Amino acid sequence: MAPTRSAARELEEALARATASHSTLGTDVVQNAADIIKAHLKAGSSNASDEVSDLLRCLREIPGTDNASIRVDALIDGAHFFFVTGQPYLSIEPARSAVVLAKQANLRPLQRKALTVFGVMSADTGNIAQAVEAYSDALELAEFLDDRQAKVVVWVNLGVALFNCAQYRDAVMCFETAIQLSEGRSELSAFRISALSNIALCSLHLEDYARGLKAAETAVSESKEPVSAADKLARVLRENNYVRLLLEVNNVERAKERCAIAKKYASESHSARAEIAAALAEGLCEVQSGKADVGLSRLNSTLERARVMRSMLRDTLAALVKAYEMAGQPQRALLYLREMMEATRSAQQESALKHLKLHLDHLGIEGVETALGQSNLQRREAALKGQVAEQELFRSRIEMLERLAVTAELRDDSTGEHSYRVGKLAALLAAEYGCDDGTCFMIELAARLHDIGKIGVPDAILLKPDKLNDAERAVMRSHTTVGAELLSKSNIPQMQMAEEIARHHHEWWDGTGYPGNLSGTGIPIASRITALADVFDALTHKRPYKEAWPLERALNEIAQLQGKQFDPHLTGLFLELIGRLKTEYGDLDSFLGQAAQSSPFLQARSKIWDTLRKTRDSDGSGADSRLDLQR
Repeated sequence: MAPTRSAARELEEALARATASHSTLGTDVVQNAADIIKAHLKAGSSNASDEVSDLLRCLREIPGTDNASIRVDALIDGAHFFFVTGQPYLSIEPARSAVVLAKQANLRPLQRKALTVFGVMSADTGNIAQAVEAYSDALELAEFLDDRQAKVVVWVNLGVALFNCAQYRDAVMCFETAIQLSEGRSELSAFRISALSNIALCSLHLEDYARGLKAAETAVSESKEPVSAADKLARVLRENNYVRLLLEVNNVERAKERCAIAKKYASESHSARAEIAAALAEGLCEVQSGKADVGLSRLNSTLERARVMRSMLRDTLAALVKAYEMAGQPQRALLYLREMMEATRSAQQESALKHLKLHLDHLGIEGVETALGQSNLQRREAALKGQVAEQELFRSRIEMLERLAVTAELRDDSTGEHSYRVGKLAALLAAEYGCDDGTCFMIELAARLHDIGKIGVPDAILLKPDKLNDAERAVMRSHTTVGAELLSKSNIPQMQMAEEIARHHHEWWDGTGYPGNLSGTGIPIASRITALADVFDALTHKRPYKEAWPLERALNEIAQLQGKQFDPHLTGLFLELIGRLKTEYGDLDSFLGQAAQSSPFLQARSKIWDTLRKTRDSDGSGADSRLDLQR
């Protein structure tokens, strides 16, 4: 094989010649680049990362749709390469480019495949909203193509995405749909097994152990003898799920049997992830069977490996928390719980920042230069273009951030509409206060991002139905500073306002709020406005820790907090506003939630549920290529 950098240079030179002569780029040159990417994917060595990047860049720079099918396949292979070599964020752009090119060339089967890959890569890197949007489009194409296997692939991967944002019941529905569609189809058995194993994992979190055990048992009994390293890893993860469920019902002997199987396949796979997963199962078995010292020693040794392999760190820490609780050492369990929370927060915050950077890089909006020799008219035109570019950048950035915000929000608000209602209500209150239309619009957009910092709050805290302890409360409160950090370092006024709201919307008028103990008019006005809208919406809607309050009870609570938690003047305006809106519109949720209908994510989600309802009541047919990334 020729060195890839030479292949990239060859492709660049061929492209330059074709451009100069207004001719079509030769297929053999493009195919050679695609073949080299595929070879690197098969080898799976991260040493080829720079080489693959060069080739992908060249393929993206080819204008038009010449050799589109070859290029789309190569871009998909490039995305897979970065995924399997542990560089998932580098997979986003080639997957996105594959989607765009396939659509331009009207290659619908390839477009469906590219959308699914883009969804998998987005979900794997924490951008669940972007993943769901991609899966929605992929599902629409699969339905149009009447491709049963493509449908199954999308439903399985959609379920994994929903699992990752703690939407366990919705995830189970997706997996069940995949099972329904794969019934009686031997070529779809791998997807059926994957769906069953994931139902077992969801059931573990839902504490539905009977259902989980049935799914886990069926998954392992229907599994074929694994041959490849990837198949052996998948089998280890299935066995791990099974062991955890067996331990929950105190079937230790059966759990030990499954541990032995997991250990065997982990050893054969030569996969660090598989070995860690098997060690976690074995350690938990030892602790629960009375060999606490042995089990805890094994788990702590595994932790050292997991600190290097960060993808397994959370699972390892969770196993240690469980093990020390079983061993009657709650203080040690608490230490590992705190570390797990911090690891989760850091990973989620890092993911959000990386996706924001990827998005801005993708936009590539540059300022318009104004040379000294320009005429006044030229300079005016350039200035207007610059303003348009800045507005487009802001709108696109807001849209991206909204995706991240709604991902965080979904974990404790299944509708995903909380932030939109808060934004609308904040804008209406700003108008009551006397703000001009431009400021009201800014507040509406900025207020939607008030809870974006919840990205960094672990599910164990965010979804806890009981009262938080001091340590948990401190983590919860950190969402204000985490959110502000995500929104910081912008010279765009709207983004500066969003940062301000995220940081200060939990400050109290009397100075007892957080994070800065600001008081009175020292709290920015946009934050004071958003605070009222946020609390009102939280009170009147169900949360993991409370039921929805009736309107009058919520208004009475806010009135009692006038001058203590809330700005007294704003509170008066707010109470009058709600009374007027209730009289005028009746259903406040429908009115305030209208803005949510423009959300690409919520539109995608609605389409998915419509398809889900139709699919569960009907049947389909067809076949396509496989992409199955299992937990």
